[in-house]
Amino acid sequence: MTKTTSIICVLFSTLAFFIGYQLHPKNQSTSETVSTTKTFHWKMVTTWPPNFPIYQTGVEDFAKDIELMSVGRLKIKVFAGGELVPPLQTFDAVSQGAVQMGHGAAYYWAGKVPAAQFMSTVPFGMTAKGMNAWLYNGGGLELWRELYKPFNLIPFPAGNSGVQMGGWFNRKINTVDDLKGLKMRMPGLGSKVLAKAGGTPILLAGGEVYTALERGTIDATEWSGPFLDQRLGLYRAAKYYYYPGWHEPGTTLEFIINSHAWAELPKDLQKIVEIRIHSLNHQIQHTLAALNIKALQELKEKYHVKVLEFPPDVLKKLKSLTSEVLEENAAENMSFKKVYEAYKKFQIDNAVWNAISNDAYSRALQE
Repeated sequence: MTKTTSIICVLFSTLAFFIGYQLHPKNQSTSETVSTTKTFHWKMVTTWPPNFPIYQTGVEDFAKDIELMSVGRLKIKVFAGGELVPPLQTFDAVSQGAVQMGHGAAYYWAGKVPAAQFMSTVPFGMTAKGMNAWLYNGGGLELWRELYKPFNLIPFPAGNSGVQMGGWFNRKINTVDDLKGLKMRMPGLGSKVLAKAGGTPILLAGGEVYTALERGTIDATEWSGPFLDQRLGLYRAAKYYYYPGWHEPGTTLEFIINSHAWAELPKDLQKIVEIRIHSLNHQIQHTLAALNIKALQELKEKYHVKVLEFPPDVLKKLKSLTSEVLEENAAENMSFKKVYEAYKKFQIDNAVWNAISNDAYSRALQE
């Protein structure tokens, strides 16, 4: 689906809502009717660099569409990471009400809400298909909102990277021992697994990654997939590009909205925002899937990047260490344990269906 088609679908959905709303005036209170004439001015901050494609430009397009569909009644001014607040302070800015809205990924706030990491990605966990199924229809979103409620935040799934690449390295990874002492940019639960393997994880915002790798502040980095990695220029700072992204098999991005600001919006504006967020969630995923194809070809053929697969023994060990990390964190934090158990159950059930659907079909193609 193209971006234009996506917007048309959203416009039709919104139009249908308005028609139903107008045909049932008895359901509207006087205060609700009056409130629909008010204009709301919001600010949104993100964790992404200025002009960064798909992520930053995607939320900027989102803001334009919201103004269009609301006939100017909701206007959202978007600030990239560092333009209004530092990228990794997005959570605090929205929570405290300094701004009404933010876009990023839940694992960036692991220090504040450890269990929220399940809402972004889990090493050797579910892909985008499984994550969307769990969040929308398996109880994941309800758990997510329960976690964020004490922070005056309402979260929404708002994009997915798909299965990521394993990262950029300046030395080959032949055994797990090659990870020892490795300074690598990595967020979330994957960083804890890397640390258990002897590496040194470092959390950096996207705008800082290339410079850190080029200057040797870090020895390796992961970011996303071929298209976004290429746009950051990471191929100029590292020799080897590894796959698969064991640490991020389907990273969900998020919109967070201040709950007090959300409560002030009339129902029709809330519905417009919800529908456009839902379309963005899928739009980012399928856009990246298409762009990664060409970008990978260019990285290999134009820039002569060495694309390598992690050895099976390395992946096997990292998977084992992942289980240890998850169990240890569950034993230390009750909220983490609650979400972990829900996530694990859905992942197991999802794997049963996946085995006779996607997996079986993939094997059939190879035969």
